[in-house]
Amino acid sequence: MRQEHFVARHEAEWRELERWLEMRASSARNARSHRRDWTGLRDDKIPERHRRLCQQLALARRRGYSAVVTDRLQQLMQRGHSVLYRTKPVHWRRSVEYLLAGFPRLVRAEWRCMLAAALLFWLPLISIFVAIQVRPELAAGLFDAQSLVRFEQMYDPARPDSALGRTNEDDLQMFAHYIGNNVGIGFQTFASGLVAGLGTVFVLIFNGVMIGGVAGHLQAVGHGEPFWRFVAGHSAPELTAIVISGGAGLRLGLSLIAPGQRRRIDSLIHGGRRGALICIGVFAMLVFAAFVEAFWSSIGSVPSSIKYGVGLALWVLVGLWLLRGGRNAVHRDDEDAA
Repeated sequence: MRQEHFVARHEAEWRELERWLEMRASSARNARSHRRDWTGLRDDKIPERHRRLCQQLALARRRGYSAVVTDRLQQLMQRGHSVLYRTKPVHWRRSVEYLLAGFPRLVRAEWRCMLAAALLFWLPLISIFVAIQVRPELAAGLFDAQSLVRFEQMYDPARPDSALGRTNEDDLQMFAHYIGNNVGIGFQTFASGLVAGLGTVFVLIFNGVMIGGVAGHLQAVGHGEPFWRFVAGHSAPELTAIVISGGAGLRLGLSLIAPGQRRRIDSLIHGGRRGALICIGVFAMLVFAAFVEAFWSSIGSVPSSIKYGVGLALWVLVGLWLLRGGRNAVHRDDEDAA
C-alpha cells in the first residue's frame, strides 16, 4: 500500500486519538467535569486504539514510509503509553473505604488466627496480674528495682494533677515516641511470624506478661487508679492492634508450615500479602492509639469517670468496627477470604 493511501485510511482515527489526548488525558479533574459534554472517542476505547496504533507504526516502519509518518505515529504512541501506564494517584476515598470496611472483613476472615493471638496475649496478661495480687514479690522477678521505682513515680497518686505515665517530655515528643514504640511492637509481632509462627507466639506471650506485670505491680502497691486512668483511653486501639498483628504473624507462619495445595513459596507470598494488608490497618490503629496516649491519656486533671467513659466508648467502637465493618459491601480483597 502506498504511503498516501495508508495515511488517508487511518488519518481520522489518528486525529481522534490526538484530540482525546489533548482534551481528556491532560487533567483527570477536567475530564470528569466535562464528561457529559464530550462527544469524541470514548475512554474505554483507548486501549484498543492504542494497540491498533502500535500495529500501524510497526507496519509503517516495515514498509519504509517516510519519517514524517513514522515520527508522528511514534510520538502519538508514546503519549498514549504514558497515559495508559502512568502511576495511579493515591485514592484517599478508597483508602478510607479499606480502613472502614475492607480491613475489618480481612480480620474476620482470619478469625481463627486472631482468636489464637488473643488467647496468647490475654491469658498471660491476666494470669500474671492475678498472680502478683496474690504474691506481690513476683514483680521483682520480672523487673529490676529501678524499673519498679520508675513505674511507681510515673503513676504516683500523690501527684493527681501531674502528667500521667511520663516524665518531662511534652505531648508532641511523646506522640513521636509512642508512634515509634507502638509500630515497632506491631511490626515485630507480625514479622516474627516468619520463624514458623514461633516468633509471634513468643512476642505475644512476652508482651502479655510485661503489661500484666506492670499493671499487677501498680495495683498491688496502691498506684492502680492513676495507671488505669492513663491506659483507659488508648488501651482499646493499642492492645487490639497488637493482637491483630499477632494474628497476621500466625497466619504468615501457617502459610510457611502448612501451605496446603499451594507451593510453599506461593503460599508464603499469599500469606505475606494478606499480612501486609492487615498491617496497614494495624498501623492506622497504632498511630491513633499514640495520638490518644500523647494528647489525652496523660492529662491528670481529667476526672476518672470521664477517662473511663471515653475508654469504654472506644472499646465499644473498636469492637463494632471489627465485627460489623464492611458486612454489606463488596471489596477487592474478597478474593483473599478464600
